[in-house]
Amino acid sequence: MFTRRTILGLVSATAMLAAAGGASAEDKMYIPLISKGFQHQFWQAVKSGADKAAADFGVDVTFEGPDTEAQVDKQIDMLSAALAKHPRAIGFAALDSQAAIPLLKKAQSENIPVIAFDSGVDSDIPVTTCSTDNVAAAALAADKMAEMIGDSGKVALVVHDQTSRTGIDRRDGFVNEMKEKHPNIEIVDIQYGAGDQLQSTEITKSIIAANPDIKGIFGANEGSALGVVNGVKETGNVGKIVIIGYDSGKGQKQAIMDGVMAGAITQNPVGIGYETVKAAVAAVKGEPVEKHIDTGFYWYDKSNMEDPKIAAVLYD
Repeated sequence: MFTRRTILGLVSATAMLAAAGGASAEDKMYIPLISKGFQHQFWQAVKSGADKAAADFGVDVTFEGPDTEAQVDKQIDMLSAALAKHPRAIGFAALDSQAAIPLLKKAQSENIPVIAFDSGVDSDIPVTTCSTDNVAAAALAADKMAEMIGDSGKVALVVHDQTSRTGIDRRDGFVNEMKEKHPNIEIVDIQYGAGDQLQSTEITKSIIAANPDIKGIFGANEGSALGVVNGVKETGNVGKIVIIGYDSGKGQKQAIMDGVMAGAITQNPVGIGYETVKAAVAAVKGEPVEKHIDTGFYWYDKSNMEDPKIAAVLYD
């Protein structure tokens, strides 16, 4: 038979256990990652890398992004909401390299380490940036394009945006390489399609209509590249225009196997996700973190897609 004192003791003990459990849950490091979107397979691969790191390091990671890579305001709202939860660190892939700076300053004032991933910001607030060297990767794409079109003629670019570091760096890496090393190649147009496949298709068709003698088009991300493929197909120019893409995914891989796309640059998206979480954990613990973590890139085409080193960084 329980006395009133026994019951109160049991209640008190239960409360203490619950409190202890709550403290344990709170002590688990929480690191939200705000990406540039979800519509491309690239971001799903980044998420898988982040999830693997979360399991390896015993931390709580969330991963979200806006519906499209044109929704800068929505991404800023997501960043604000994540910071309101007082995370131990935060990962951020900026759609606009400047728009988020006020919020990143807020994170800095609250001692929340910011880890930039995929796309950096115009600020030294991030502890590190985990990304591809997009300038060098796009320069390689330019060299491949030049080689395939005989180092002369007209080319164009379809780029996802002109506000993110990836959009800026891939555009400039390609353009500057052409200017410096391939002076007989003329860049006749640079258009921006928000990484949207349908929009990029229409852009490609308009570029071809205005430049019927164009020899090559570079699509600077997954959605842009697939739009270029569709635009070339719909205008009956398969085999006449050299297409070079960026990123991977089922559509681009198939276009390369079919001979519609010559080849593409692949990043290491799983590695980007993993290194972002790994760097966040290190930053929270006060361990040294390199200012830039280069996650690498590779050229792939029909000849090397089955190479184990390449196959490991291609994603569906």
